[in-house]
Amino acid sequence: MSQLPPAPAAAPATPSLLARLGIDWFLGALLLAVGLAYLAPGIGSKSSHVPWSALTTGGVAVIFFFYGLRLSTDKLRAGMRNWRLHLVTQSATFVLFPLLALGVRPFFHGPKGEALWASLFFLTALPSTVSTSVVMVSIAQGNLPAAIFNASISSLLGILVTPLWVNMVLHTGAAQVGLGGMAASLGGQVVLPVALGILLNSRFGAWAEAHRQQLRVFDQLIILVLVYTSFCESFAENIFRDYRTADILGLAAGMVALFLLIFGLITFVSRLLGFSAEDRITAVFCGSKKSLVHGTVLAKVLFANTIALGTLLLPLMLYHALQIMMASVIAQAVGRRMQARALAPPISTPA
Repeated sequence: MSQLPPAPAAAPATPSLLARLGIDWFLGALLLAVGLAYLAPGIGSKSSHVPWSALTTGGVAVIFFFYGLRLSTDKLRAGMRNWRLHLVTQSATFVLFPLLALGVRPFFHGPKGEALWASLFFLTALPSTVSTSVVMVSIAQGNLPAAIFNASISSLLGILVTPLWVNMVLHTGAAQVGLGGMAASLGGQVVLPVALGILLNSRFGAWAEAHRQQLRVFDQLIILVLVYTSFCESFAENIFRDYRTADILGLAAGMVALFLLIFGLITFVSRLLGFSAEDRITAVFCGSKKSLVHGTVLAKVLFANTIALGTLLLPLMLYHALQIMMASVIAQAVGRRMQARALAPPISTPA
């Protein structure tokens, strides 16, 4: 009998090309999440009957529990000792960001311009996110122990540093900030799950490593929910009502430019200092984020009635949603590159 001809080898070329361009199911899902939020914002907003906050809080806690399972005490100690990485990351978050905002201050004129610049400076003075920073580092296959340390310490530093920056530059006069609830949330969502995971590492760590790809999909699903609910809240609160479409698009473009500028500067400094690929990933993904949770809480205390909260939070809401989308696409591409490099056979040198 004659054998059947082999299947043509060119069939998978299109998916491979799309993957190399970063166009995969996750990017499509991100765009779909934004579209659904625009069409029906009430479903994903705070007024919804769906307990989105509980779902995301629980999902983040589970994510960090699995991260803890993959962390041995030796890895954690090594990550905490990497002081150069921590210094670059925290300096980007609390020094580089605000200095860039101060540099563009002369370009904002009039009462509306001054209010917009104040909201931009407030954004730049905020700490990094915890959950999304660590999730992105995990997807991109960076230094996970160092990411957990940096994201957590950034939240704690932000309780002190952000009010200092805001009071020094914007003169709000609000020196006392009650953030006990935020500290408790950080402990419940991050510290306790990670600690529990580390304690169980010796028994279940091998299982967590063997199922890294499945756990990565879970990370991506939580990110999709965060993007969806963030845009739902923006549309439901109608925070764009006082701005023309051109204003919103211009502000969004500015947020994209800010993210890419910070991302590029951290990458440049990390290469200059000779960081490994894993440490560069951790620096850029932890140092380029800003926390919507901290921003919302701090805004109510630091600004009180001095600035309308809608105007104040507009840049933060845009940056928060756009940073997740851009970082997600970049992390996917970097993760594929890191995986390909790990699977590539070593280059043999002639004797």
